[in-house]
Amino acid sequence: PTLAPNMSTGVSVTDDVIEAFNNFKLKRDPHKVRFFTYKMSDDKKFIEMDAMGALEKSYDDFVEALPEDDCRYGLIDLEFQTDDGRPTSKIVFIAWNPDTAPIRSKMLYSGSKEALKRVLVGVGIHLNATDASELDYETSILPAVKKFT
Repeated sequence: PTLAPNMSTGVSVTDDVIEAFNNFKLKRDPHKVRFFTYKMSDDKKFIEMDAMGALEKSYDDFVEALPEDDCRYGLIDLEFQTDDGRPTSKIVFIAWNPDTAPIRSKMLYSGSKEALKRVLVGVGIHLNATDASELDYETSILPAVKKFT
């Protein structure tokens, strides 16, 4: 069983994604990790787990897990310091929709994003990236995330 499909594309989110996210949010094993990436199933009907990055992985490892020429969704627990020097962390959703991806893929991922965002309850930071510069940690991601601290 899965959640109701997204109305525009008919894509649903698998139970594995929901269960892993709930464990991730509570920092519970086996999903006490740094990040997840999600992809469309081969039949284009479901959003499913793609990759998982262990707790010791970094933001750079997360970016490495994203394919250069295809779309993915990502969720990362970003640790950083606030402007006044306090250590903090935020869970960030990133829709990776590169300009170089096939048009069909870009349309499917764009149209299905809400189905995934709906199950990621409590994630308040949603970012979109279409090229490597928009994934740059110092110039793009960190400034966007700090707006929420």
